[in-house]
Amino acid sequence: MITLTRTNSENEDFLCLVKHLDKELAIRDGSDHAFYAQFNKVDHIKYVVIAYENNQAIGCGAIKAYDEKTMEVKRMYVLESFRGLGVASQILSDLETWSASLGMEYCVLETGLQQPEAIRLYTKNDYKIIPNYGQYQGVSNSVCFQKSLLKL
Repeated sequence: MITLTRTNSENEDFLCLVKHLDKELAIRDGSDHAFYAQFNKVDHIKYVVIAYENNQAIGCGAIKAYDEKTMEVKRMYVLESFRGLGVASQILSDLETWSASLGMEYCVLETGLQQPEAIRLYTKNDYKIIPNYGQYQGVSNSVCFQKSLLKL
C-alpha cells in the first residue's frame, strides 16, 4: 500500500529521489540540462510530499510559492519500477490539496518536451497548457501548465 508523507527538502529520502531525478533529466535534457538545473534547487523548500511503499521511498514532488495566489510544482519523480501505477497522480493530488489549504488558487509547472510521460500526467490531471512563464518564456523545449485549485 502506498502512503504519502508531507515533509520538507531536508528529508534524506527526498534528497535521494532528487538525485535519481537529476540523473535522468541530465540524459533527457542533454545540453539544455544546465539551464534547467539552475531553477531546480531544493534548498529551503518547505512543502515536499514523498510516496512510500513498504517503507521504501518511491516517489516525490514539491511545491513552492510562485506568487501570492500560485504554487509552482517542482521535483516530481517516481522510481522507474513504480511508474504507471498512479503514484505520481497521488503525489500531485496531495500537493494540490496542500496548496489549496495554504490559500493558493492555482498550481503552475514547467516540464520539457523530452518528458512525454510528464506531459501526459499533467494533462490527465486537468492541467491546461499556458504560455511559458517567468524564466521559461521563449524556451522552445519547455511546456508550462496551470490548474485552478478553486474546485478542490
